[in-house]
Amino acid sequence: MKFAVSLTMERFSSDIPMSTVKNNLLQLARMADEGGFEALWTAEHHTIECTISPNPFQTLVWLAQHTQQIRLGTSTLVAPYWTPIRLAGESALCDHLTNGRLEFGIARGSYQYEFDRMAGGMPQQEGVAYMKEIVPAVKKLWAGDYAHDGHYWKFPTATSVPKPLQQPHPPIWVAARDAGSFDWAIANGASILSTPLSQPAAEIQVLADKFNKAVADHPEVPRPRFMMQRRTCVYDKADGWELAVRHSMDYGRAFENLMQNIGMVREGFPEAVPYDAVKGKDNYNPDNIRRNLMFGTPDEAIEKLLVYEEAGVDQYCLGLTFNLPFELQKRTIELFVEEIMPFFAAREKDKQRKAAAG
Repeated sequence: MKFAVSLTMERFSSDIPMSTVKNNLLQLARMADEGGFEALWTAEHHTIECTISPNPFQTLVWLAQHTQQIRLGTSTLVAPYWTPIRLAGESALCDHLTNGRLEFGIARGSYQYEFDRMAGGMPQQEGVAYMKEIVPAVKKLWAGDYAHDGHYWKFPTATSVPKPLQQPHPPIWVAARDAGSFDWAIANGASILSTPLSQPAAEIQVLADKFNKAVADHPEVPRPRFMMQRRTCVYDKADGWELAVRHSMDYGRAFENLMQNIGMVREGFPEAVPYDAVKGKDNYNPDNIRRNLMFGTPDEAIEKLLVYEEAGVDQYCLGLTFNLPFELQKRTIELFVEEIMPFFAAREKDKQRKAAAG
């Protein structure tokens, strides 16, 4: 199992200057690169300060100038906000400007608040149909001349300029939680980005079962990769969970605002909705948060991560963007590099030795 980190610029107060936000992201990205993380993922969001990323390609090109090895991925592009020609060209150029390190992740989109401003108020759930039309079109534009006559987009013969550096194209990932999205993504040669959200550990295997079924149903397709992301905080002392849980709860209430479109957003800052307005109230129980999310000392985190490894997860992604204090974000990465990643690297070497010995 490899490790990745999900990072975006974030701020929860106008008192924090953008220069600080930008430099914090850069410092974390460099730490992840030097520490041997496989990938860095950054999302697309609009009009909200808690995830400042109106065009993740810009962020990734900037980070590419300051890192050496780490793969750079979009987690995720929001299909209804793009057109096929623009998406094909911008992603291919990003692939060149990152020296072939782009991982192309796409999704239907999440926040209804954004859909009301970016997609004419269409229901967020309808974004999946846009995704299913745009991905095949982008792949054909990357390959050469192509004319499109679809439901959402129509254009005469055109091609992606430039073509991607990686051939035939950058790895494609699709964000998925429902069985239909797993099946469609794998049938189309894409890997899977998923998350158990705040659900108990049993949800990890539920998602793995969906992945495995889709793989089994499409034997004609080489097995894709399976990434899973959770909010993550690793700390030195056992009582560190209290700070992590408090920040997760507060961030979750802002997340509910955007998902359900039930609160105010002022100057880009979403208010935290009252607890009686949140869905899935068990997910706001401090004991459940501590147990379900990737919160713990290094030993506790390793024990939790073994469940992901057992479920066949290829890449575990640290979700660090939930207003966690910067010093704790840094310490989480340090502890993964110093204590957690070496544990799993040693397990992998041991497996390889046993396989070679027959």
